[in-house]
Amino acid sequence: MLTLSSKLKRNDGGQTGRAGGVSDATHRVSIRDRLLTKEVAELEANLPSTCKANFPDENKLHHFQLAVSPDEGYYQSGRFQFEINVPEAYNMVPPKVRCLTRIWHPNITENGEICLSLLREHSIDGTGWAPTRTLKDVVWGLNSLFTDLLNFDDPLNIDAAEHHLRDKEDFRNKVQDYIKHYAR
Repeated sequence: MLTLSSKLKRNDGGQTGRAGGVSDATHRVSIRDRLLTKEVAELEANLPSTCKANFPDENKLHHFQLAVSPDEGYYQSGRFQFEINVPEAYNMVPPKVRCLTRIWHPNITENGEICLSLLREHSIDGTGWAPTRTLKDVVWGLNSLFTDLLNFDDPLNIDAAEHHLRDKEDFRNKVQDYIKHYAR
C-alpha cells in the first residue's frame, strides 16, 4: 500500500515529531493508520496461499475484504468473502469482521457473525484479542476456521453443529449445496 505509506512519509517530513512545535491538523495520521501501514505490508508478504486481500481504497487500509478459498476439507472449492473493518481504537480493540458469503458452518452464522476467539474483545480463557495481535493473526485465524479451527464443540451456529453430529454425510452435502449456490 504505497499510497498511504508515501503519504505518511510526506506528511511527517521523514521525521517523527513536530517541526518547530507547530501542528497542522490536516497532516495528522492516526496511530491506527501508522500500525496498519506496517501490518498490511507484513500481511501481504505472509498471506496464506488460500487467501486474497482486497483493499478497495489504498488510502483506507482500515477497511478491506478477504477472500478465503479452502483447498481441503468440507469447504474445499468454495470462495468465502469477509469484510474487515479496523476501528480507530485499534490495536486496543479487535477488528470487526463479518462473513459476506452465506455459509453452513458451526462457527459462522448464516447472516455473517463469526465465532473466533481472537476477535473477542474480552475473553475469560486468555485467547481473545490482545494489543500484541495483528491483522496477520486475524487472517490466519479466519483461514483456519475452514480447517483446524473448525469447532463443532463450541458452535455459534448450533443447527449446523447438531446437523454434523447427526449425519456427517448430509452435513457435507448441505455445505456443498451452499457452496454451489453462494460461494462460487
